[in-house]
Amino acid sequence: MNKLNHIAFVMDGNGRWGKKKGKSRNFGHLKGVETVKKIVRASIKLKIPIITFYVFSSENWKRPKNERSYLFKLIKNYFLKEINSIIKQGIKLNILGELNKFSLDLKSILKKSINVTKKNKKIIVNLAINYGSKKEIFQAFKKSKKNLTIKNFEKNLYTKNMHNPDILIRTGGYQRLSNFLLWQMAYTELFFLKKLWPDFKANDLSKVIKKYKKIKRNYGNI
Repeated sequence: MNKLNHIAFVMDGNGRWGKKKGKSRNFGHLKGVETVKKIVRASIKLKIPIITFYVFSSENWKRPKNERSYLFKLIKNYFLKEINSIIKQGIKLNILGELNKFSLDLKSILKKSINVTKKNKKIIVNLAINYGSKKEIFQAFKKSKKNLTIKNFEKNLYTKNMHNPDILIRTGGYQRLSNFLLWQMAYTELFFLKKLWPDFKANDLSKVIKKYKKIKRNYGNI
């Protein structure tokens, strides 16, 4: 049976879900946050050590300003309202990505949230915010080129000292990686679901894990 250390999520379909319900794309993003909370709780129950959510890509800056502003407000309010619950649940928060483009107050809240949860050990929750895998790889190469080995290179990735994802779950129907953890997912099992992210349930997570446990993972062997 395959060991499970890390699940990565591409939370696609929030905006489409909102429009499908006759409301705004932002309403879909709001509901998507509720799904994140449920999946974190389910992951804790399932004793998954690490989960990573693709929150905001470096390409998402192309989205309309009002949608970006709403997303940043959601992130800010989530940490302001939920930080005590996050601490009680034993969640260690980590950010993958560059925070320099965000407002001072959002950067401050994110850094504070990381600091106050750094000793928690029940689960690591990575939030990929303003993240792009190509740039991550390029920067890691620049930092390690004087002594370029795979080991030194991986020390300069955001995910240093972490297991690479065993599973990628992408909701929303599209079958692509979208510049997400390209180096880290060399041997990841990929699961693409038609469900939009707000409709994704803990039971769907359990079904994917059940399928994963039955896969023969060869890593080039037979």
